Amino acid sequence: MWSFFSRDPSKDFAFDISDQVKGLEYRSFWRVHAGRKKGTSQNVSVFVFDVKDGSEAQLELAKAAVKRLKTLRHPGVVTYIDSTETDKLVYLATEPVTPLEEWLEKSSISEKQRDLAISWGLLQITKALSFLVNDGKLQHNNICMSSVFVDAAGEWKLAGLEYVTSGSSGPPPHKAFPQLQVYDPPERSDPSKQRLTSSWSTDTWGLGCLIWEVFNGPLMKMASLKSTSKLPKSLTPLYCDLVGGNPAGRPNPAQVVERGRQPGGFFNNNLIQSLLFVEEIQIKDTVEKNRFFGQLPPMLDQFPPDLAKNKILPQLITAFEFGGSGSTILAPMFKLGGLLSEEEYQLRMVPCLVKLFSSPDRATRVKLLQQLESFVDHLQPNTVNEQIFSHVVTGFLDTSPTLREHTVRASLLLAPKLNYNNLNVELLKYFARLQAKDDQGGIRTNTTVCMGKIAQYLHPSVRQKVLISAFLRATKDPFPAARIAGVLGLAATQQYYSLADVSARVLPALCHLTLDPDKEVRQHCFKTIRGFLGKLEKVSDDPSLKETMEADINSHTPTAGTAGSGWASWATAALSTVSTVYRSTQRAKSRPDSGGSSEAPASAAAAAAAEPSRGQILPSRPPPAESGGGGGGGGGGGEDTSPMADASDGWDDEDWGSLEEPAPATEPSAVPSNPSDGWDSWQEDEFSPVTAEPDTRPLSEIRWADAGAVEDPFASVPTKQTSQRKAMPTADVTASSAGAAADFGGGWDNSDWGDMGGVGTGTGGEQDKKSAMQERRQQRQKELEAKRAARKGPMKLGARKL
Repeated sequence: MWSFFSRDPSKDFAFDISDQVKGLEYRSFWRVHAGRKKGTSQNVSVFVFDVKDGSEAQLELAKAAVKRLKTLRHPGVVTYIDSTETDKLVYLATEPVTPLEEWLEKSSISEKQRDLAISWGLLQITKALSFLVNDGKLQHNNICMSSVFVDAAGEWKLAGLEYVTSGSSGPPPHKAFPQLQVYDPPERSDPSKQRLTSSWSTDTWGLGCLIWEVFNGPLMKMASLKSTSKLPKSLTPLYCDLVGGNPAGRPNPAQVVERGRQPGGFFNNNLIQSLLFVEEIQIKDTVEKNRFFGQLPPMLDQFPPDLAKNKILPQLITAFEFGGSGSTILAPMFKLGGLLSEEEYQLRMVPCLVKLFSSPDRATRVKLLQQLESFVDHLQPNTVNEQIFSHVVTGFLDTSPTLREHTVRASLLLAPKLNYNNLNVELLKYFARLQAKDDQGGIRTNTTVCMGKIAQYLHPSVRQKVLISAFLRATKDPFPAARIAGVLGLAATQQYYSLADVSARVLPALCHLTLDPDKEVRQHCFKTIRGFLGKLEKVSDDPSLKETMEADINSHTPTAGTAGSGWASWATAALSTVSTVYRSTQRAKSRPDSGGSSEAPASAAAAAAAEPSRGQILPSRPPPAESGGGGGGGGGGGEDTSPMADASDGWDDEDWGSLEEPAPATEPSAVPSNPSDGWDSWQEDEFSPVTAEPDTRPLSEIRWADAGAVEDPFASVPTKQTSQRKAMPTADVTASSAGAAADFGGGWDNSDWGDMGGVGTGTGGEQDKKSAMQERRQQRQKELEAKRAARKGPMKLGARKL
C-alpha cells in the first residue's frame, strides 16, 4: 500500500546523462549516452534501456548483461562502474567509450596509424574472447561491430553481453533484432553440422565477421564474407579459417593470437611489440629496457597518438619512478609528453620532472638539461623557483665539464621564469664564478654568451653594474673565442649602456684589444669601436638624440628605435664567428700537421664552416645573413642602415662553444689560486690590459696554452698555495707577472697606456725594449702585491677598494 510513496531509484542515479552517442542503431536495444559523475569531472558512458523502447524480454536480457559485466574483469572487456535497475528501465555506467563504428568513421589519424590501431584492437578483442571461452567457459554469441567499443586511450573493449551463455546452459537466447541474424554461423541452419561444433566455433565465426566489417563496413548479407580484396594479405589466411564452413576447422581464439604473433603475422608489428613490452616492463632486465628505450623514439611518430600518450607514457613514467630505469627512458618520455594538453601535462608530467631534477645521476641530469627546451614552456614560474632552480644550480659546481656546460645553456631557458633573487643574485653569482675560475675555455665562452642573452631579463640596476664588467673581463680571457664573445656581447647589448660608460669604460678597453694577437678578435673589435664611435658622433652632432639612445637603460624591454639601430646591425651576422673560431681552434689542435700550416685564420674559419668537426654543435636555425654595409657610423663615414629589430640580443645558437671534444691539458687554467666567491671579479677596474708581446702566428698554429702567452695567469698572486710552489724560470715568472697584472691590476692609468704603446713601437733596440718592459712588469708586480696585502675580506659587486 506504500508503493505510491516510494522513491524512483533512477533519480538517485549518481551520474548525469547528456547527449546520445550514435553507432548502435538497429543492432542493439541499448542507447549509449555521454555522462558525468555528479559533483565531479569524471566522465563516463551510460547505457540506457527503457522498456518503452523495447519489450519485457529485452529488459530481462539487459539485466542479465549487467549481471555478467559486474562479474567480468579483463583489460579487453568494458569496465563496469555502477548501475540502477527498475521495473521499467536499466542504467549502466561504464568507463567512457565510443561505439567502434562511430570511431572508425570519425578517426582522423593517418592510414598507417589506423592500420596499427586496428591490429592492436583486434588483438585485444581476440584476447578477451579467449578469456571468455577458455578461462570463463562462456560463449559470447554476439561478436560483431556493435559489440565492440573504443575507450579514450584508443583500446578496443568487448561488450554486448546480453546473449552470453555458459557451456551447459543450452542454445543462446533469441536475438532481438533481425539484423543480428546475419552473424549466425551456417551450422545454425544445418543440423547435420551441429555435432561438429565446439565451444568456440560460434564466437570465432563472429570474430571473422568483425574482421570483415572493420575493413569493409557493416555486414548486410553472409555472402559478402567471400570478398577479401580489402583485407590485409597477412590477415587473409587466418580470416579464411575463421569463416570456414566446417565448424571443427575454426581455430581457438588462443590459436588465433599465437598464429598472428608469428613473424610476418598481422599481430606482429612495432606497435604491438612496444605495447606488450611496456605491459611487462617491470619484469624486464636492464639490458632489455635500455635496448627498448633506445629504439622507441623513432617509432613514436608512427603510433596512434591516443595509444601512445595514454598507454605507453603512463607505463614509462611508472617504470622511471619505481623501476629504476636509467636515463635512456627520458627521450621517449619527453617526446610523448608533447602529445598531452596543458592540463594533462601539469597533472602527469610536471611531478615527474621535479623528481628528475633532484636526481643525483649525472647522465640523467645531462639528458634532462638537453631536453629542457621541449618542456620548459610547461613549467610554471613558481615550480621553477621553488622546486627546480635549487637543483639546477648544483650543476655549476659539478666536476663534470659536460654538466657545467649544459647547466649554463639551461639557465638561458629558465631565466624568463626566475624571480628577482634567483636571477639577479644567485644566477649571476654562479656566472661570475664560471667566467673567472672555470678551466674550460668553452664554458667561459658560453657563460659570456649566455650573459648577453639574458641581459634583457636582468633588473636595470643590476644590469648597469654587471654587463660591462662581465664583457670586459671576457675580453681579457686567454681563450680567443671568449674574447670574441666579450666584444660581441658589448655590441649586442649596446642599448643598455649610457654614453658616459661607453666613452669612459667601453672604448678604452676595446682600443687595447686592437693589438690582440688573434686576427678575428681584432676584426670584431674594430667593428665594435666604429659602431660605438658612430653612436657618440651622432649624439655630438645632435644632443637631443641622447635621450633616445639611452631609453633602454632603465627598461626591461628594448624599444624599437634603439633595438633596431643600424650601427649595430652587423653584430647579428658576426656573432656566428664565435663558434667558428672555437671549432677551428679545436680542429687545429686535433691535426698533427697543423703546426706547420701557413693557412690564414680566415681560411681556417672557412674550413670550419664547410666541414663541421666531430665536436661541433650544429645550429638549430640557419645563421642570419650579413648586412652589406659593415659597421658604419663614426670615423668610417659609411653608415649601415640595415634593421636590427629582429635581433634584440643579437645572439644565435651557433655562438655556443663545444665541450664534445675534451680540452687538452695544455689549456691555460682560468682558476685563480685565491679562494673567493668570484663576486669581486665583476668589477672591471680590477683588471689591467695584458702587456705581453702579441703572437702573430695564424690561428691554426696557436695552441690553447699559447693563446694567452701564460700557463698560469694567477701564478704570481701571493697566497698560501702559491707560496709552496717551486721557483720558476725567469721567463715563466715574467709571463706570470704579466698575467697577474692583467687580472688584478689597478685600472686604466698612465702606466697601462704606456705598456700598450711600448709593444712593437720600433723606437729603440730590441734588447732595450725588452729590458724596459721587464722593469715595468716587476714594478707593476710589486704594486700589485702591496694592494693585495692591504685588502681585507672579499669585495662586493660594484665596489672598489683602494
